Amino acid sequence: MHVIETYFECGGFDHRFLQGGISVYLWNLSTSLAAAGHRVSVVTPAHGRLAELRASYDLETLDHEDTYELPLVLDPDIWGERFPAEVGIPLTTTAHRLRLDGVDLYFLSNELLDALPDRFYPPYDSKGHDLVFFKSLAYQVDTIRFVRARFGDEKALVHAHEPYYHYLMPAAFRDDPSKLVVGTVQSNMPITKKVYRPEVERLLEFLDAPVALPAERPSPASVRGAYQQRTHLHYEYGPGHIGVYDLVADHADLVDFLSPGHLEFYTDFAGTPFEEPFRKLPGYETVRRNAHKSFVGGCAIGARWTAPQRPAVNRAAVLGALGLDPALPTFFHNARYAVNHKGQLELFRAVDRVLTEGLAANFVLRCLSDDGIGDPYIREVVERHQDRIHLECERVAEERIMAYAASSDFCLFPSKFEMDTFLIAQGEAMAVGAVPIATAQLGMAHFGHVADPLGTPGATGFAVNRSFAEDDSLLADALARRIQEAAALLREQPEEYARLRANSMANARQFTWANTARQHLEAFTPLWEGKRPARDVQLLLKHGWFDLLPEEAYGSHADAIAEAAVRFGDADAYARCRPLDGEARRALFDAAWARADFARCARAAGEDPELRARLDARHSLADGRLVYRLPHAVRVEAVLWAEPAGAGRRGTVVHRAVATGPGEFTIGLHELPYTGGELNLLLTLADGRSAWDVVRHG
Repeated sequence: MHVIETYFECGGFDHRFLQGGISVYLWNLSTSLAAAGHRVSVVTPAHGRLAELRASYDLETLDHEDTYELPLVLDPDIWGERFPAEVGIPLTTTAHRLRLDGVDLYFLSNELLDALPDRFYPPYDSKGHDLVFFKSLAYQVDTIRFVRARFGDEKALVHAHEPYYHYLMPAAFRDDPSKLVVGTVQSNMPITKKVYRPEVERLLEFLDAPVALPAERPSPASVRGAYQQRTHLHYEYGPGHIGVYDLVADHADLVDFLSPGHLEFYTDFAGTPFEEPFRKLPGYETVRRNAHKSFVGGCAIGARWTAPQRPAVNRAAVLGALGLDPALPTFFHNARYAVNHKGQLELFRAVDRVLTEGLAANFVLRCLSDDGIGDPYIREVVERHQDRIHLECERVAEERIMAYAASSDFCLFPSKFEMDTFLIAQGEAMAVGAVPIATAQLGMAHFGHVADPLGTPGATGFAVNRSFAEDDSLLADALARRIQEAAALLREQPEEYARLRANSMANARQFTWANTARQHLEAFTPLWEGKRPARDVQLLLKHGWFDLLPEEAYGSHADAIAEAAVRFGDADAYARCRPLDGEARRALFDAAWARADFARCARAAGEDPELRARLDARHSLADGRLVYRLPHAVRVEAVLWAEPAGAGRRGTVVHRAVATGPGEFTIGLHELPYTGGELNLLLTLADGRSAWDVVRHG
């Protein structure tokens, strides 16, 4: 088949021409598909680097010259009076081909695509001030026009990456019988990210691909929704916008994800503070009607890390050169400097604590930042333990990073907010023998560290609970405990450590680009042959979407439905296929109770006095004090509206309840901006799940 890969950059073949990880992913997947015998073309901007490409490679200028005016309808709330309602940018696009490793790379060049040759991506502060902000939009339009001109009616599968960088493409090719489109979700950018609706409508009209966009449905205003800007999972938009994921999911033939957990997270947001608010947003229906299109194409670790034989690493020399003692347990972290995304504030709090308490261990901590690390707290921690911590923020050769990882006993990856969807850096460290201590994020679960390290044969390491809070004391505490446990295991049970290390290496080394290409082809081939995915009962039951089940399923799949209903604590679904007796009510109640889904607890309880009493006893109010009781809660926070600051969007304030006993929390209502009515409580459970409850008073 002919696969046309496309993304805003594809310089993975040469480090001088890349800016981000997707570029490396795109190149590795392209060469692997070509090695499997398929024709692969890559369409990407030249970013003003044609001269350098021509100096290093045999670059051919094609007979392609596309002159047009790019019409941009501007959001007046962003672009204000400095710009007209619509502007046209005259462009003349040329195309240049490089044939490399069995892949045809097409570089598109014009005035807008050649802007920003050093950084490629427009800075966010150009939004509303400089039309270079629309460079990525011009890339989409130019790619669509080039594919139409170059490949015409030739059958091809367009594999586009990251919704924000290809949301026009599925709709533009929707009515073209010769072009199939697969969209890839590469990161966990908020699923509700939106763009200006009139801008989209005008460009689709310009591309001769008018699409009737769904009617706009305003998001309900709620304190739970407003809270989400703290979780980085959702941001509110004003009227006149449309979701980029909606455009991709509704019009693409398939939607590709990087790992099973990545797909699971992006479908339900289960166990996060966003799970309940998401169900009330239009995007939830988008996910449900398109879920059957989704598949896991996968991701991989570089061949140098997974090679059967690697150059030997002299641990004593590597650690000694850093001023560290090679005889001590050594922990390694490697990520860009992003204190919230990567959990680095909590990481340094945990490291500071264990070293202050006397743990003899080394920490090699790489927090990549071209601007250095100016955080005074981090600098203070490093200074306090300078004989135990090596902090590094510079870009270095891969060989050096590999030497650090191979010289370490454990690797630390406490990523937060489910922003990591595969986390290649963790896999790399595992592949050379570092046992992971990492967050139990769904997008990272494929690395095997979530299982009980001593009770599961295939376990690879240690997990800490997911985190959706900034400066999360629960995460810092858990990291400190896990670091101490890991060091004790290495010291006291070396055979158990060796087992985890062997498991870790074997797990990581299965993620090869050849396997990733195979997984993609398993999804691409049926589509190429005209077979379309269809919704099935198993998919609906996996996500608890009982309302979407056909009526006949309650007879033909009664056992499976009853089992799923118990798992979700859904008494209504259970009652449609099994008698709702006392035993069933208790099982359903317990399942919902464990998830802190109290609406389902109430439905399961019915009129059962024991279950009703258990449900009602979870909170009490006396003398202006709220006492909240839930045995498996580890944190309770009251979330309330904040007073709006000027013309800004109304935010939230969070008040943490005081733990007054195991599973018991107290809030003095006089301390809150609360005068009665609904009080929203955000619960964090012992297993890391987040859930909402509400207390009504006054």
